[in-house]
Amino acid sequence: MDRQRLDKWLWHARLVKARTSAAELVASGHVRINGTREKSPGHAVKAGDVITVALDNSVRVLKVTGFAERRGDASSARVLYEDLQAGNLQAGRE
Repeated sequence: MDRQRLDKWLWHARLVKARTSAAELVASGHVRINGTREKSPGHAVKAGDVITVALDNSVRVLKVTGFAERRGDASSARVLYEDLQAGNLQAGRE
């Protein structure tokens, strides 16, 4: 699999609790792919895409590294993306 629907990927990556919530998040304009606002939940994401998601209290910047056939536990969800903010947070603490 080299592409996956945006709403499905957000759900598999455990950024939202339900796939319908993922679709609503995208449709409301809270998701960007490579800096461009995306409003279609069916938009295909591919490995290497940078996804910016505005959640309730935070903004997550993630690089897509993989896909899943089924939604798994948190540890299997973490291999689907690279958190691009993790390095910035540690650099600020030094």
